[in-house]
Amino acid sequence: MSEFACVDALVSPEGSLEVLSQQEVNRLKDTSLSGGHQLLRQCALAVLSSGSPLDDSRALLERYPDFDIEVLQQDRGIRLRLTQAPAHAFVDGNMIRGIREHLFAVLRDLVYVSNEIQNNPSIQLNDSAGITDAVFHILRNAGVLRTNTAPNLVVCWGGHSISRHEYEYTKDVGYHLGLRGLDICTGCGPGAMKGPMKGANVAHAKQRIHSRRYIGISEPGIIAAEAPNPIVNELVIMPDIEKRLEAFVRMGHGIIVFPGGVGTAEEILYLLGILSAPENQQQPFPVVFTGPASARDYFEQIDAFIAMALGDNIRQRYQIIIDNPQAVARAMKSGIEEVADYRRAMSDAFYFNWRLKIDPLFQQPFIPTHQNMSALPLDNRQPLHELAANLRRAFSGIVAGNVKEEGIRQIEKNGPFELTGDPKMMHALDALLESFVAQGRMKLAGHEYNPCYQVAKGEHQRTL
Repeated sequence: MSEFACVDALVSPEGSLEVLSQQEVNRLKDTSLSGGHQLLRQCALAVLSSGSPLDDSRALLERYPDFDIEVLQQDRGIRLRLTQAPAHAFVDGNMIRGIREHLFAVLRDLVYVSNEIQNNPSIQLNDSAGITDAVFHILRNAGVLRTNTAPNLVVCWGGHSISRHEYEYTKDVGYHLGLRGLDICTGCGPGAMKGPMKGANVAHAKQRIHSRRYIGISEPGIIAAEAPNPIVNELVIMPDIEKRLEAFVRMGHGIIVFPGGVGTAEEILYLLGILSAPENQQQPFPVVFTGPASARDYFEQIDAFIAMALGDNIRQRYQIIIDNPQAVARAMKSGIEEVADYRRAMSDAFYFNWRLKIDPLFQQPFIPTHQNMSALPLDNRQPLHELAANLRRAFSGIVAGNVKEEGIRQIEKNGPFELTGDPKMMHALDALLESFVAQGRMKLAGHEYNPCYQVAKGEHQRTL
């Protein structure tokens, strides 16, 4: 069979869409025929192409230009008609079960967000509490909030473009987490998002843990670059990157950061910006940066940039452990036990961190246009949390220019984004980004990176 062979198929639901009322069927069908169809098509193709080396949605759609998806109504609910779908998603004419689960999870979340969140006047998306409420409702509808379960969920961040050695290290860390009964939540893609799940899967099997959880949280703009890996058994599609990040920190009981690129830097700035808030100072929240010995320089660069930008005190909110998976797992297990004690003392839920204060700057969606990127204030003449939020937005814009369809189109039309600010900050930012490029952390292996940004540094401006 050709690598790009296609098939037509009718697919029945798997998971939460198996039993539906007539009204729910009509709403699903209406959404698929409205403006949400292209978004559904894009996300569905990414799921069906899991494992593809492509990491941007436009290239994926160009490879399968005739792919389409249609929601069909039937007495027992719905079916999906797929036209010219990637054949490798099927075995002997039947869709692989995990892919089928992911496909209907995409449909479930896109329809729910459209009907119950974005068009719901009772949910105020311009209000901080309203945004958190929306995140909660999406996660609850997806069935990932489990009550009566002690804290054990470790969020793992890191790049999809990492070396084989780094990937093996993420597996080893995941293995030692799994031996200690900890579950894994990632951005659901390849690389550092797949490795911990794969390692934990083996450890959970050894420990005879049957309720093992491998949660993947994505969003429509990034899903083609980070299509769900096959180990993910609970998939959630959040409407934007900000709600995706909030879902991670509200659900997770601790976070491990592996080597990555700008997306990982974005996540780090988001997390540290939140943890630096005075309201969150007393909350235990274990954060570990880790990688093999070869990643020592990488984390030294990250650590130096964080200290320069946000001050030395912020280093108290994380620890760096190099080349020691067992120490990482022990630190995370111990830290999560502190989280459990704190939640009990505060009568807070284990499954969703309501007490975590998140400033609206970290919640409002940032649209990375050329004007918005160049207007970002990147200097120390602002409160620490505002600087962290704006640096997060700068990294988010670069991610968009690298892999998101709209961002790529903007770069092609108007050239690279320009970042401006304090010269010292710009030199440090430029050096960090340059190191990501040199280490091949911007795109999947095998692709030559064409920078989507330029950093203005005082009188001199340099395009990588």
